[in-house]
Amino acid sequence: MERRKFLNYSSSLLILQLLTGCGSKPKEQQLQVMLLKDSIPGQIVGTFSQFVKKPVELKFFPVQQISSLFNKLQSWEDPKNTQEEPNPISRLFSWLPFFKSDPTIPDLVTLGDYWMKDAIEQKLIQPVDNISQVSHWKTLDSKWKQLVKRNDKGEINQQGKIWGAPYRWGSTVIIYRKDKFKELGWTPQDWSDLFKPELRSRISVLDQPRETIGLVLKKLGKSYNTENLDAVPQLESELRALGKQIKFYSSNRYIEPLLIGDTWLAVGWSNDILSIISRYPQLGIAIPSSGTALWTDVWVRPVKKGKIKESTDKSSQVQDNKDELFYKWINFCWEPSASKQIALITKANSPIVSDVSAEDISEPLQKVLQGNSEILDKSEFLQPLSEQVSQKYDSLFAVMKES
Repeated sequence: MERRKFLNYSSSLLILQLLTGCGSKPKEQQLQVMLLKDSIPGQIVGTFSQFVKKPVELKFFPVQQISSLFNKLQSWEDPKNTQEEPNPISRLFSWLPFFKSDPTIPDLVTLGDYWMKDAIEQKLIQPVDNISQVSHWKTLDSKWKQLVKRNDKGEINQQGKIWGAPYRWGSTVIIYRKDKFKELGWTPQDWSDLFKPELRSRISVLDQPRETIGLVLKKLGKSYNTENLDAVPQLESELRALGKQIKFYSSNRYIEPLLIGDTWLAVGWSNDILSIISRYPQLGIAIPSSGTALWTDVWVRPVKKGKIKESTDKSSQVQDNKDELFYKWINFCWEPSASKQIALITKANSPIVSDVSAEDISEPLQKVLQGNSEILDKSEFLQPLSEQVSQKYDSLFAVMKES
């Protein structure tokens, strides 16, 4: 992490927590949120108390990766296994009386949609069915509502309970060198362009079987979530053909080869690209016209195990206030003004339609942040597959890498 960026982010959250915490000593006014770093802009935190019209103490605990957040959910399942290394922000400000180390179990956690199945199946999170009464839930597109309705095995089921609240999303995109493609006389528009002979050994892709095999399935008119791969007879030959085009497989270092001209095109995640593209005008972005893979960050509620529940009026009141703040925070993130800032500042899309206009977005970001409803309708979330099907993806990916 860049030191300057880290200190700015830490200081911003610290100051805002001071401001939102003033005059809010009672525990029933506190909400603890463990979130993916940089997924909520500090600028909106100070306005939450105004939104709820009362003093609120918000305690934020940023975590670097979604996988780490899932691991924390697993550690909280066993009340004896909650002592972890404090995060960098906790270590930096632990001497301050108003700054606490990571909570044993927070009230709210960021989770990626792909992790929801395991979290539900392992009983790490609890339903948030009352969210259907939140005003902005009604304005969400059905795509988002369908994604978070699951049965007790974590499978998408429209008769299931509601398990989370999406607050930002992104997609898998094509990144390319404008100068190199100007010489070629064309620009990439879809997955089929990756197979053109002039791009042999000029491509880097994500080192992810579902993502890379999925884009080939999409090229063939199939779904990213295809289970019976044997029913796609041309798939293996297509994978071998693409393998000959690929120079690098990487999920975290696919941009560097582009910058030095070692590759001319890469497949990557929009949030990675949008955070740096304004500094590199030689890079362009294309959202594949046949559709792409989607991801979303979701607010979920951890299961609090090992806690003794007091049957007192005071404890019931505390829990009622926690519930109220929980749903008000989610609704706040869906407020048009807040969702707009989440989209613009964190370089992601909002599931709530807000008044983001071309004037609000720099030219390199417009194509992704303004979106294309036709392409979005063709795009898909990566749904968890059975172990047997996942092994088939892995074996085909190995064959592709050998090409």
